[in-house]
Amino acid sequence: MRILLAVDGSVSSDRATQLVTSLPLPADSVVRVVSVQPPFTDILDVSWASTGTSDRVRVETEQAVDARHRHEAISRAEIELARGDLRVEGFLLRGRPARAIVDEAASMGADLVVLGSRGHGVIATMVLGSTASDVVDHAPCPVLVVRSASLGSVAFADDGSTSARAAESLLAAWPIFAGRHVDVLTVAETAVPVAVGFVSGLHDQVASSYGQSVGEARREVVEQALTTALRLRGAGVDADPVALEGDPADEIVRFAAERGTGTIIIGTRGHTGLTRLVLGSVARKVLLHAACSVLVARPTR
Repeated sequence: MRILLAVDGSVSSDRATQLVTSLPLPADSVVRVVSVQPPFTDILDVSWASTGTSDRVRVETEQAVDARHRHEAISRAEIELARGDLRVEGFLLRGRPARAIVDEAASMGADLVVLGSRGHGVIATMVLGSTASDVVDHAPCPVLVVRSASLGSVAFADDGSTSARAAESLLAAWPIFAGRHVDVLTVAETAVPVAVGFVSGLHDQVASSYGQSVGEARREVVEQALTTALRLRGAGVDADPVALEGDPADEIVRFAAERGTGTIIIGTRGHTGLTRLVLGSVARKVLLHAACSVLVARPTR
């Protein structure tokens, strides 16, 4: 496998390093450890170096300190990852962090990008840092946003879409998932439509149609979860079907929290409709609110 690990010296990126270290990677795998030094600008996006000699000296000093800090973060990760059958490469990149990570992943033909959920500075107070969010949106391959030091058990959010099938193929083929238990989650949305309570004269018809749709949705998600779990079992994966009901993102996050799931795997795009996950909203919501790591199975470009 070819993994791009982004570090910045934060606690979050240290967890990402620990997780990659724990993975059962195939022999001759490559882990490229990168840290990105962003442009030094003030809040008005005006370079401090343009304001005078004393400011220029200060900027150059702060840039040097930041570069040293990032080199140290790379070196620590290299030491932690060092083992005989693994090739580890460390690079300091410069530019906008998310853009630099995405470009480096494309350049090296990465199979997976791994990074912490939060970084230093103001974004460290956010549930999901801006860099992680942007990388998920634009990476040329799957992205693992790390919140714990190991993969743990896996919850696979399956909506039957092409994107979900790509995620399933990772579970079946990637050696890092070998021996891990996988819960295959499908979710039926069964919220009562507004029309049931507010459209005069149509209550019975709407309620009847709604009841039929809910019943069909429940049957579909049960069948979908079982079919996928059986396919994964056929590929040697310890998989169990789990059919849920409610808001897809809320149910996925709730299930993972109650079961102590280590990693949620979700596709980038889903279907729309009663029983289908919708990427933008669902994947984003899961990324924001899950307490565990989230692997977004973007198709490799």
